[in-house]
Amino acid sequence: MYSCTQCEKHYSFQRDMSVHMNIHSGRYKCRECGNCCNSSSALAVHRRSHSGEKPFECTVCSKRFTTSGDLVNHSRIHSGQKPYKCHLCDKAFSKSGHLNTHMRVHNGEKPYTCSLCDKSFSQSSNLQRHKRLVHSNSRPYDCPYCGKLFKIHMFVFTLMQSRTHVDTVHMVLEDMINSKYIC
Repeated sequence: MYSCTQCEKHYSFQRDMSVHMNIHSGRYKCRECGNCCNSSSALAVHRRSHSGEKPFECTVCSKRFTTSGDLVNHSRIHSGQKPYKCHLCDKAFSKSGHLNTHMRVHNGEKPYTCSLCDKSFSQSSNLQRHKRLVHSNSRPYDCPYCGKLFKIHMFVFTLMQSRTHVDTVHMVLEDMINSKYIC
């Protein structure tokens, strides 16, 4: 396993790591926004995000894409094709990256480690969520009724908890206001 010393990315092959390092070197840097890419072809594709050019069109739904690979991946939505099959279970995937991530369920690999507490994760997104929820004081989501701030969105909070802030604080008040007292 090859690990980038400047970010938390990991690679199985040295050549992939070398290509990744182009991002940090600024070798293929967009003049318009400063975004760094890992190759000249990736930079050319990135430039399409500024121009809005999407030369590849789906023949089924007419949706357009910046790369032919994105069109191929998209076409699997229409065909239902899942060519990437797990050899250990019955799961199949439309993208190779999804299979690679899934394989960590079987091999227990957790290549993304928190630099603050050493907890490890199988996916980069899970590490980022962990850092935001456990180690950050950022509270970007606010209650629409009173403005109280939260680390997670109210919808997610509802799924995780049987009772939410809105249920316990605001709905109780609403029930009291709307109840009819009979003397």
